[in-house]
Amino acid sequence: MAEQRVSIHGQWTNRTVFILAATGSAVGLGNIWKFPYITGENGGGTFVLVYLMCIALIGIPIMIAEIMLGRRGKQSPINTMATLAKGEGRNPAWVWLGWMGVVAGFLILSYYSVIAGWAMSYIFRTGGGMFLGVTADGANSIFAELVTDPERLLAWHTIFMVMTMLVVGRGVKQGLEKAVTFLMPFLFGLLILIVIYAMTTGYFTEGLEFLFSPGAITGKAILIAMGHAFFTLSLGMGAIMVYGSYLSDEYSIVQASIIVALADTVVALLAGMAIFPIVFANDLQPGAGPGLIFQTLPIAFGHMQGGTLVGVVFFTLLLFAAWTSAISLIEPAVAYLVENRGVNRIYAATWVGLLTWFAGLGTIFSFNIWKDNTISIPFVFENFTFFDTLDYLTANVMLPLGGLFIALFAGWIMRQESTREELYTYPAIYKTWRFLTRYIAPVAVIVVFLKAVSLI
Repeated sequence: MAEQRVSIHGQWTNRTVFILAATGSAVGLGNIWKFPYITGENGGGTFVLVYLMCIALIGIPIMIAEIMLGRRGKQSPINTMATLAKGEGRNPAWVWLGWMGVVAGFLILSYYSVIAGWAMSYIFRTGGGMFLGVTADGANSIFAELVTDPERLLAWHTIFMVMTMLVVGRGVKQGLEKAVTFLMPFLFGLLILIVIYAMTTGYFTEGLEFLFSPGAITGKAILIAMGHAFFTLSLGMGAIMVYGSYLSDEYSIVQASIIVALADTVVALLAGMAIFPIVFANDLQPGAGPGLIFQTLPIAFGHMQGGTLVGVVFFTLLLFAAWTSAISLIEPAVAYLVENRGVNRIYAATWVGLLTWFAGLGTIFSFNIWKDNTISIPFVFENFTFFDTLDYLTANVMLPLGGLFIALFAGWIMRQESTREELYTYPAIYKTWRFLTRYIAPVAVIVVFLKAVSLI
């Protein structure tokens, strides 16, 4: 038996709270913003099927592995990897896997907070009737006016970071747990309300057909599905690992991981079911790309009956999804400071939050005063802004490598006795997980990585 460890941060009250927290980490802007438009760009139903297969073969095995590492270490990702490497008699350099996750989460939150600020701004813009009768040019102009105003972006970024720091500073029980038990049911409720509204547009059937009818699929679309299946579950950035460290030993990691993956997928599908009927009802393009949320949908909200209320609900949903993800992104760094510097959580959350806020200034300026200051790396990318570079580095390099090394550590470095002890599931399920984690998931993540850095 492994040494019995106890997290100094406390633990989740029950499995349901952990599932809500992990789902909150996984459910973010990617589900509601990215999934609908990449489905629209890549053929609808067949893409969804491939995506679901990738969730099963890549996402769930790595999620099980990451939660398992967290629960076995019972510490921040950095200290967990140091402890587990020592316990397994392996190279202490594995601690850098923990560092990479913490740094990736920090960098992602620095720009994620700015984009969440857009959603917060749009709640008030929509509620104030700014989009009533708006044209496509008008919607584009409103968005451009927002992102080219650094002071306005700074205000929203600051508000969102303070919201995140307040939750994390209150601890696992009083902060994270209370937040997710309120925010996640409310988020699901808001999403259901928008789906119900979508049913009244007269184009709900067309939306379902677009989302679920089989269509042509390309090799590029398969790679996109693989990549999104990995990224959507919040893997490789330390968030799921640190949440796993607060999970009681009595709960099944396999069951919890499957439920979280299903909940995350349901949210993505519901978002598509909500968005596409509204898009079709207003004769807009479902494959509108990243501008679908902030430039295309506001046109629909501005022309449909009750659009102001629906728009406010939608952008509130987007804000809550971002908030639940943000608290998981900052938590690994906060946990590390508490463990290694002996400071309280309020102090740790404040300093990590301030550093993240400061790093976010680079993203803010990327859309205005720094927009002409670009970076190029031969054969990799050209004319990237500060924001583009951060996004590329985290999404295309750090997270895939983090997921790959998690799979390698859990599948090849840890002893079978150790992984069996944590997973305690049926032999057939354990063997399936071990096979997928050792062989299928690493190869798939390597392919995602090579595609992301334009090597295939």
